[in-house]
Amino acid sequence: MPAAQSTVSPRLPLPGADALAASQALRARIACEIDAAGGWISFARYMDLALYAPGLGYYTAGAAKLGECGDFATAPEISPLFARAVARQLAQLVASGAEEILELGAGSGRLAAGALLEMERGGRLPQRYRILEVSPELRERQRALLASHAPRLLERVSWVDVLPRRIHGVVLANEVLDALPVHVVAWREQDILERGVALESGAFVWRERPADAQLLRAAQAIEVAPPYVSEIGLHARALVATLAQRLERGVLLFIDYGFGRAEYYHPQRNTGTLMCHYRHRVHDDPFALPGLQDITAHLDFTAVAKAAQQEGLALLGYTTQAQFLLNCGLIDLLRETPAEDAARYLPQAAAVQKLVSPAEMGELFKAIALGRGVEPPLLGFARGDQSRLL
Repeated sequence: MPAAQSTVSPRLPLPGADALAASQALRARIACEIDAAGGWISFARYMDLALYAPGLGYYTAGAAKLGECGDFATAPEISPLFARAVARQLAQLVASGAEEILELGAGSGRLAAGALLEMERGGRLPQRYRILEVSPELRERQRALLASHAPRLLERVSWVDVLPRRIHGVVLANEVLDALPVHVVAWREQDILERGVALESGAFVWRERPADAQLLRAAQAIEVAPPYVSEIGLHARALVATLAQRLERGVLLFIDYGFGRAEYYHPQRNTGTLMCHYRHRVHDDPFALPGLQDITAHLDFTAVAKAAQQEGLALLGYTTQAQFLLNCGLIDLLRETPAEDAARYLPQAAAVQKLVSPAEMGELFKAIALGRGVEPPLLGFARGDQSRLL
């Protein structure tokens, strides 16, 4: 079997020797799996290995991922006011009886630290703050940041390796569902096919096969005009369904980029939404530098809502990130810094603009809340709810 070749787009900076060697090791592992599977694996499986293969995947190896030295910046990295605004929604839920907060994929830990400190200021701390994090590197960064920024609150924080069997509180996930593996589907004139990964002259290439029964049913429920290529997030649906089953009372709160179904599968979006992030560069080649780049797809919020509703949860709100943050008092938080203090105020104002501007994160990112035993209205969805778009 020929070894999988390492290819780097001329648009991307070259990795160092050690990073390149790790990527080549992951390529070889993926190539072996393709060979063992008869020459083809689904893209979902490829994405799973590229992101989560033990010791080699993007989220399980040791390279920095967030911030200036990483590959992308999430909202908590852009401004501490993001965490403080989210904390106001969390505080409302704690006040109504939520015993704990479970954060999935806590990144650098800035959201957890900022939210806990804000809830402490308001006298609304949860009994427990648990973090489920698959990246050993990020877990250590989270622990160090919390120890530095909120040492007196660290005793409330614990890390878990698996989902709790029972959840009584809030599940919080900021930019997590977009990182779950997706199946790529091609709607053709005569058939619906799944796009997967094969080897050709040692390089990873796209290959199409008939979709299996589960994927075919999901694809048939989506109305598009062929030819059309896009993603279906079966893994995200499964995780949301599992969370909903285990949520005895409380709220699932997801913040991520994506659309309702009609907009997600818009006729003009006929090549899908797959994106890759490497050193703050965005491109569309998922086969470049496996293990060194993030691979994501936009979220189908309609599918998320349906997966939770099928398990008995109620839709409590859906809106843009901008509206959610504004509802949670983002501007009031910004005003705590006097505008006359330009050296402090102007950078914060610029960061807030990035969080809420339609040209930046404000419209593309959405917030959705699904719950059991919790009555609306929730603070973050009190105005500008867009549930009609799901």
